[in-house]
Amino acid sequence: MVGERILIIEDDERIASMLRRGLIFEGFEASAVHDGRAGLEAARDRVPDLVVLDLMLPEIDGMEVCRRLRAAGDVPILMLTAKESVPDRVAGLDAGADDYMAKPFAFEELLARVRALLRRHKATETPDVLRFADLELDTGTRQARRGDRVIDLTAKEYDLLYMFARHPRQVLTREQIFDDVWQYDFGGESNIIEVYVRYLRNKLEAEGEPRLIHTVRGVGYALREPT
Repeated sequence: MVGERILIIEDDERIASMLRRGLIFEGFEASAVHDGRAGLEAARDRVPDLVVLDLMLPEIDGMEVCRRLRAAGDVPILMLTAKESVPDRVAGLDAGADDYMAKPFAFEELLARVRALLRRHKATETPDVLRFADLELDTGTRQARRGDRVIDLTAKEYDLLYMFARHPRQVLTREQIFDDVWQYDFGGESNIIEVYVRYLRNKLEAEGEPRLIHTVRGVGYALREPT
């Protein structure tokens, strides 16, 4: 049986390869990418159980990758860096890292920290049900309900509705939604948000239910009680 999925985001291919081979040998399912943008895309396409993240990365630096990963969910993050000063460690933890290791490091210590983070995460991992008006969003099953009606969502529809459910009544700008749900910019003229809001509305209002996702003209969208 393959163990937990670990994503390694490390631009030094020698270190990345060593970590990947070592973690696979220990029974984990491990994959590696070598820049920040590829790391975010890999985490979005297949959510890992833990991320080993280098601080100094091309494309998007590790600190920003850490912030985006943390904004998108609660995956454990072990940050690696050649910088070992106290301010650097504090900055990494403030960005959302769960643990911090300076290079060079012993693989045995990294392995112990990986296992400790996974144990801690499993102990605290309890799916939540977010509720607003007659809407329920189960974060464990990634399924929505309006009253007794079950609503099946695609992965991206769920991500968008989850963002609204976490910020009820708050006006969310297009920029905030791009950053949280898509994690990179489609360009100012893209209508991808409008398309997915329409998908969600069609599903949420399929049986004539009142509107929950409201357009705030010129700004963005908000999850609000029916009027």
